[in-house]
This record gives sequence, structure tokens and C-alpha cells, in this order.
Amino acid sequence: AFMLITARLQPYAKAVVFGNLENLETMLYQEILENLDLEQFRDKPVIIKGCTNKPVPQNAYLWATAKIQQVAKSVMYGEACSSVPIFKCK
Repeated sequence: AFMLITARLQPYAKAVVFGNLENLETMLYQEILENLDLEQFRDKPVIIKGCTNKPVPQNAYLWATAKIQQVAKSVMYGEACSSVPIFKCK
């Protein structure tokens, strides 16, 4: 049944997700991170902000770290005044 609904929605919907709002948010974060231009982070220290008023799926932090680590000089987590080092280029 879900495949039929997807087939009917496909011409009108950008994406169809089975699950709850958390599944949708996770998929949206993954899509954004996959299309992220990494050049802005090349050879720079990057802090992935931890505290936010918006709920961020845990997987988004994993994907962001793995992606940014490819080009950044270092990756830290938290706030500028109290960041935790995650990765440092050798």
C-alpha cells in the first residue's frame, strides 16, 4: 500500500518518507549534509555547535563530523569558549 501511495505522490512530492517526524528530520539533515559545499571549511578549524533550541538528530552530528573531517584542519564540538576536540589533522 505504501508503495502505491509513493507512486501517486512522486510527481508532486520532493520526497516521500515512511515513519514519523523524526525520520523526516533525519532524512532532511542527511540531504543537506550530502549537498554541503565543503570548500568553506578547507584547512580551517571548525566547531560543530552542540547547544541549540532546535532538535538536531544525533545522526546529523555523525554525518557532519565525517564529512567536514575530510577537509577541515580540526573539528571540535560545543561552544567556542568550551569546545571539545574531536579531530585534528596531522
